[in-house]
Amino acid sequence: MPMVQTNQSNVSVFLLLGLSWQPEQQQLLFVLFLSMYLATVLGNLLIILAISTDSRLHTPMYFFLSNLSFVDVCFSSTAVPKMLVNHVLGSQTISFSGCFTQLYFLIVFAYMDNFLLAVMAYDRHVAVCHPLHYTGKMTPQLCALLVTLSWVIANLHALLHTLLMAQLSFCADKTIPHFFCDVVPLRKLSCSDTHLNDMMILIVAGLLMIAPFICILVSYILIACAILKVPSTKGKWKAFSTCGSHLAVVSLFYGTIIAVYFNPASSHSATTDTPATVLYTVVTPMLNPFIYSLRNKDLKGALRKLDL
Repeated sequence: MPMVQTNQSNVSVFLLLGLSWQPEQQQLLFVLFLSMYLATVLGNLLIILAISTDSRLHTPMYFFLSNLSFVDVCFSSTAVPKMLVNHVLGSQTISFSGCFTQLYFLIVFAYMDNFLLAVMAYDRHVAVCHPLHYTGKMTPQLCALLVTLSWVIANLHALLHTLLMAQLSFCADKTIPHFFCDVVPLRKLSCSDTHLNDMMILIVAGLLMIAPFICILVSYILIACAILKVPSTKGKWKAFSTCGSHLAVVSLFYGTIIAVYFNPASSHSATTDTPATVLYTVVTPMLNPFIYSLRNKDLKGALRKLDL
């Protein structure tokens, strides 16, 4: 036990290696990530502003979309600004407390994305399969309850993993081959037995990730069955078009999550994991506003009304 305390107290900072060791590549990546981050913040804030100012968009679908946009801004802001600041300052360090704070909020916002996508799938299921009962089923009270429960579960889950990770002792090597503090690279730096952490990730994290995915899958199976019963091709396309944007976001989000976290531990490496994590922490939040607005006439109309 004394050895554990010594190891923990000796690690006051971690080193984030970022995305590249080549100086010329670092300059290019800085400009690229700064541009993507600004696009993410601007795009998602415009979505929130358009939905809040246009009364026609005060519906469950857009309520969930505005929450998703807020979460995406927070998600990117948890990791990208620190990387950009480190580049400007010529530093690679992040404090022990800063690292675990970053880890906590990354887990919160990643799982909020997950839960909101499931809630939005259920919303689309009710809209397509039970259109006459939509307003009666998707009440403002139910929408607020679903979002509140998502926040509570995401925070409790993040607290569990952060506290378990903070109990580990860390070896002399404090280099994280990543641009933010994530569960997998932090666990690799530990000198402690990580069996409990691994079990919690497999059971709790796996359940909280798979359950919403199953909800999305079932919702779209029911949606597909309902669409197939529509007699006209135009009617089928109209029903499907209300789900197309959500399906694109779901595919992008879950594809990258599965690539990083649902693989054997032996297959994890900075070379394979980093590109996938860049996709779900930076690229996906940036693309979401474009995916949802490009084919949505109501949202495009609301954005034009902003005169921006």
